[in-house]
Amino acid sequence: MSQESNDGLDEAEEAFVLKRSLLAVPLVAALLAGALTGCAAPADDDDTITYWASNQGKNAAQDREILREELAEFTARTGIDVKLEVIGWSDLLNRILGAATSGVGPDVVNLGNTWAASLQATGAFLPFDDALMQRFGGRDRFLDSSMSSAGMPGQPPASLPLYGLSYGLFYNKKLFAEAGITEPPKDWREFIDTAKRLTDPARGRWGLTIPGASYTENAHFAFMFGRQEGTHLIDERGSPSFATPEAVAAVQRYIDLMASARVVDPDDAEEGNSSGAAADFVDGDAAMLIAQNSVIPTLHDNGMAEADYGVVPMPVPDPLPPGGRAVRSHVAGSNVAVFADSPRREQALKLVEFLTSKEIQASLNEKYGTLPVVEDAYDDPAFHTPKNQVFSEVLASGSETVPMIPNEAHFETTVGAAMRDLFAATATGRPPGAEDVREALADAEQKMRGTGG
Repeated sequence: MSQESNDGLDEAEEAFVLKRSLLAVPLVAALLAGALTGCAAPADDDDTITYWASNQGKNAAQDREILREELAEFTARTGIDVKLEVIGWSDLLNRILGAATSGVGPDVVNLGNTWAASLQATGAFLPFDDALMQRFGGRDRFLDSSMSSAGMPGQPPASLPLYGLSYGLFYNKKLFAEAGITEPPKDWREFIDTAKRLTDPARGRWGLTIPGASYTENAHFAFMFGRQEGTHLIDERGSPSFATPEAVAAVQRYIDLMASARVVDPDDAEEGNSSGAAADFVDGDAAMLIAQNSVIPTLHDNGMAEADYGVVPMPVPDPLPPGGRAVRSHVAGSNVAVFADSPRREQALKLVEFLTSKEIQASLNEKYGTLPVVEDAYDDPAFHTPKNQVFSEVLASGSETVPMIPNEAHFETTVGAAMRDLFAATATGRPPGAEDVREALADAEQKMRGTGG
């Protein structure tokens, strides 16, 4: 999923808890299925569909500008008009769950791919079975990694990949040269040492910047660092184990960037999204940034030239802890889905067909700084630059899929919020120790178990 703000966390969490409760009661689930009939909002006629697009660019206005150009081409080809609404990541999950339960929503919607199984469990979305997949060139046309985050294992996916993402380490070449650092760090120990050499609080300069108030970003790092420590914080059945020694070590390693290593500005505890962190990186307030490739257009729009920064895979511990894996990213990105009871299903499928076509995949992903999710779009030379090659290789071979389980979204809200609070405590002069981290994670686990997790 793209980086997100933590605004509206309580509402999203409450909506998710409500949805899980509904799904746990067969009678209510049956009533829900009936309520989904005609879930798409009324349109002017059968040649108009509604599309909820996720905020992929630096702001919604940029998204509207980019998408309207492409959607105008879609309308010219098909005669189908598209009512476009761009929704920020802080609101998107809440809006989708509301549409699924209320029976009023769009025909087509984008979603964070880590939510794919959670949203599939609502029964609200059209499954892409083998027969339907042939319309889109078959499952093999899509990247294996991206397809692994399209829905619940063993079931036809209820969404298709749209934008591909992975994490990388961005570094400011000028600041590295000024500090006499000739190459980026290769492992976690070098990374911490490098960050310390680049940190000078008196000058307002830090080795690294992070969005510490983003519950989704926090949860992503908990998952990635957890895999490096040799643990899953949540298993394939949705059972949480947040407070194990390995999970505590994973979360503490991220919190300690601010708490003990002190290479992150305490003010980053209030940073709610990657755009703010990117601005600090561009301004030279931080020398490094761990972010997804979608941040690249933001760097350029804010005045950072292509030659001013480099990108390498995120460093991992060497040697890895027992059982650890060199996971440098989760399989990140955005998917596209069709509401199952849309009265304009054929028109909606035509839009999905358009968005996943070779031509539009190349065009949209180049504009957004993301990666195509279909093999044939990689014929475009734009995706063979050195930086894009880093992210492509990480996505293909250095990433793992977040468990595709119905309660995955609640994993993000509980763990991510606990980490947000740990950063807030650090920023106010109360850096947490291992027992503080364990207690926070145990509390998050109890919250998740209390809602059927």
